[in-house]
Amino acid sequence: MRHSLHRMTQTAILIGGLSLTGVALAQSETQPQGLYSADELMDADVFLTENPNEDVGDVEDVLLGEDMSVQALVIETGGVLDLGDTHRVIDRDNFTLETQNADDLDDLDYRVTLDMTRDDVAKLPEYDNDWWQDAKGQARQAWKDTKQGAESAWQSTKSATADLLDDASDAISD
Repeated sequence: MRHSLHRMTQTAILIGGLSLTGVALAQSETQPQGLYSADELMDADVFLTENPNEDVGDVEDVLLGEDMSVQALVIETGGVLDLGDTHRVIDRDNFTLETQNADDLDDLDYRVTLDMTRDDVAKLPEYDNDWWQDAKGQARQAWKDTKQGAESAWQSTKSATADLLDDASDAISD
């Protein structure tokens, strides 16, 4: 029961995250799919644009931002039977997600394509605790900066509106 609830929560978060981000989605149809399965995305095969038939890894994790949008994928690459593999972080602007068999949940499959070379993949940041702590701090600061900017804009708008209302009131009184 707990596992099922966990999977449903992951799926709901992923659905919202994919719909709110600039993740490039390629489909055989031109219409948006509308829903995406976190369960099916996990372990999706990863390919490179330069060699679209060579499987270079699979999706290990989906990283979400404060607003629950997809920020990055963690891909496992370079190993055989989980020996010698590395986990790399690919941000949302550097991959496309192609849906296959979208009309049948039992046959639903995703294909992730990276617009980079094998050398580029090897240079991606490794997904480890140092990366996690650094990225978390940067994301937190960016969120605070955005929030402060929005509050500042609201205060400026509020002040300008109050001044205009005062001027209008003075003009009517005269």
